[in-house]
Amino acid sequence: MRNIPVAVQMFTLREESAKDFAGTLKKVAELGFDGVELAGFHGLTAREVKDLLDQLGLKTAACHVPLEQLKNNLSQVIEDQKVLESRYVVCPYLMPDQRSESDYKALISFLEEAGEACQREGISLCYHNHDFELERLSDGRMALETIFDGTNPEVVKAELDVYWLTKAGQKPSEWIERYKNRTPLIHLKDMTTDEEQFFAELGTGGVDLEAVLHKGEQVDIKWWVIEQDVSRLTPLESIEISINYLRNKLPHLLNQ
Repeated sequence: MRNIPVAVQMFTLREESAKDFAGTLKKVAELGFDGVELAGFHGLTAREVKDLLDQLGLKTAACHVPLEQLKNNLSQVIEDQKVLESRYVVCPYLMPDQRSESDYKALISFLEEAGEACQREGISLCYHNHDFELERLSDGRMALETIFDGTNPEVVKAELDVYWLTKAGQKPSEWIERYKNRTPLIHLKDMTTDEEQFFAELGTGGVDLEAVLHKGEQVDIKWWVIEQDVSRLTPLESIEISINYLRNKLPHLLNQ
């Protein structure tokens, strides 16, 4: 059995981090996470963040960096990844006015170019999906298929989000298998089984997590990343439930 480390996406803890970033990271470490996927530095430099993480025994699994920042300041983004010893930088989201077919074509070109720049520095550029990329374009393909089909798998990797795939009526394990050679990061989330399909703590909803986790044993996943976009509990309570699910359900997955 492979030990796949587990990180938390710090967007989950955005309000806590805004008030006390260092204290929030300390709580993440105390819960037993191996690392974090960063979503901003909260006023610190990359070096200051790295020093904090080192003190707490946490690794940087990846960094989510907005598309505009990737476009306008890629060299600095790459330098920050080097300081953080982060191997993955992730394009996390497209704004509603960036989702036309022409936008996707331009995105493919940019991802290829930026991915090559990252690759030259030993870093992988990943694309993170929501459900809107599962809508079909004029040629019948889903936008997410178009993005991955149009880019070199050695240059542009995937960070598949199991909640959004499920919400779009897809089977996450099938997508992981399909893109098994380019999916180093997986966002683990659950979804309530009612009509609202709200974000849920791992093991409390209807996402086929067992199939996803089993697939992780077969393909080259480097990090599981727990994220809960919105929680009805406190975010810290939510991620504790989620990491305990992994710890109790599949203890060999945690480097504990």
